[in-house]
Order: sequence, then C-alpha cells, then structure tokens
Amino acid sequence: MSANTEQHRCARAELVPLYVVHALPCGETRLLEEHLRSCPECRQELESLSPVVDSFTAWPADILRPSDSIWRRLQERVGEEASEESALPEVLAWPEPEWEDVAPGISCKLLATDMESDRVSMLVRLAPDTAYPPHRHAGVEELFLLHGELWIEDRKLCPGDYNRGEPGTADKRVWSETGCICVLITSPSDILG
Repeated sequence: MSANTEQHRCARAELVPLYVVHALPCGETRLLEEHLRSCPECRQELESLSPVVDSFTAWPADILRPSDSIWRRLQERVGEEASEESALPEVLAWPEPEWEDVAPGISCKLLATDMESDRVSMLVRLAPDTAYPPHRHAGVEELFLLHGELWIEDRKLCPGDYNRGEPGTADKRVWSETGCICVLITSPSDILG
C-alpha cells in the first residue's frame, strides 16, 4: 500500500478485523455496522476477511493456538506502545505437561487432578493397533474423541464423538486401529483387569 493510499484509508477500517471475529464491544459493533452501510472500503475489507475467518472452524485447534513466542512478542510490542501507567501485568504461561508413556502404545498428558472428587482430566493417545486395558469405572468416565478412531466394545467413535461410562460399568474391549487422541475425564481409582 502506498503512503498516499495509507493517508486516505478509512480510520474505521482497523475495526473491521475485530468485528469479523466478534471482538468489538456491543456499542462499537452497532456503530461499525451503521458505518459499513456507507463505506465501500470497509465493506470490501469485511468481504475479504469473512471467508478467511469462516475457514478457521475447519482448522485443527493446535494450528490456531498461538505459540509462546508469539504471545511474548505481542506482550513486548503492546508494552512498548503503551505508557508505563497502562502497562499490562505479566501473563504467566501455563506449563503444558509432557506426554508420558504409561503402557506400550499408550501415552497420557495429565491436565488436572481433583483428589477431593477422585477425578483426573487428561489427554490419552493410543498408537495404531493398540488396546486399552479392560477396566471397571469407579466413577463417571467421560471421553471426547479428538483425532482418529476408537472402538469401545462394538461402538466406533469418530472425532467429535462423546462417550459416558457410569460408575460400576466396565469396558472389556477398547482399542484403536488407526491410533487416536481423546480427552478423558475419569476416576484414578478405576479398576484395571
């Protein structure tokens, strides 16, 4: 964009990307929608951004998550541009846990533990052609499949599928031909075998 074009750019055009991702406050949203009716430049910006933002829903979540280095650079840039009075507090990064091999072909990433409720939340990854040991549920087990395919008894789960196991019920055969990753919220007191 030339310097001359930049000088004549609509001042509200910078609000259009925030509008597209629904990040404007209600009052500003209403004002920008009124402005869009009379500004061809901002309407063109909206028309060019909308398909891009709409396509984000089809992307895997890990692609959309900014890396720690991007967050640090953004924080530094905002800090440089802001006055000392309005400096942002330091954002503490969540130390993402590592995958731990718990059995051949089975890895877990522990996300949270609640000993009072006897619950754990974790990501579970099964390698292709791997079976999870038979087990009896000590509490409610909730599973949400993120990637791959998983069989629980004779039910095949695909990405986006949810499974709930009630306390006292058992899963005799849980396996994946393709390999899979799921979110599992369960009791650490489940009985294996």
